[in-house]
Amino acid sequence: MLTDTHCHLFYDQIKNDLEDVLERAKNMGVDRFICVATNLDNAEECLALSKAYDNIFASVGIHPHDAKNAPKDYIKRIYDFIQKDEIVAIGEMGLDYFRNISNPETQKEIFRSQMKIAEDLNKPVIFHNRDADQDVLSILKDFPSVTGVAHCFSSNENTAKKLIDLGYYISFSGNLTFKNSHLPKVAVDLPLERLLVETDCPYLSPVPHRGKSNEPGRARFVAEKLSEIFNLPFEVIARATTENATNLFNL
Repeated sequence: MLTDTHCHLFYDQIKNDLEDVLERAKNMGVDRFICVATNLDNAEECLALSKAYDNIFASVGIHPHDAKNAPKDYIKRIYDFIQKDEIVAIGEMGLDYFRNISNPETQKEIFRSQMKIAEDLNKPVIFHNRDADQDVLSILKDFPSVTGVAHCFSSNENTAKKLIDLGYYISFSGNLTFKNSHLPKVAVDLPLERLLVETDCPYLSPVPHRGKSNEPGRARFVAEKLSEIFNLPFEVIARATTENATNLFNL
């Protein structure tokens, strides 16, 4: 069975059909989910879902797009969230220089603050990186005791290997399956024991559903693509990525 290590179940198109969404996921062999927050408001929704379902876990964090709107007491509030058993990670945090919805300096400040919380509490992080490889690596290196996952990885092999050397996992999403994607050539040279699968739903629906609203069960297509890339049975990929998720998030 598979773990979707990064899904946003609080979006209306998923939340309003959640029972059927979870049933479809079960039928696809996906039976555990990490509902990842992007700000403190939807962190409340992630927490509520994780309290309602034994197989949904939650994170708390502030996405780089939301960094400009971080409340003044965000650090205290994240510490408060982390006291809940259902919260297994801090994130989604990170840097996004592609869209720059928040000022880069603000993004870096909020990213560092959350890394410090993770360092203090020995919690894994879930981070977003778009067009910000060098600054992301620089910040991560300042917190050598912290581990976590590069979610929806889209960078190059060199960056992936540097992240693995720092102790991080690499998570692939639906973009691994896209035609002409460079990611299969990245994935094939990475150690399977450091890989995870995710959907990032409702975004990035994999082939053969590209362009449609995504949902957690489609993590299976990502795992099937890894099976093809590594030339290994699907069951081997499923077992390895599930064990990796269990280990990283202490599920």
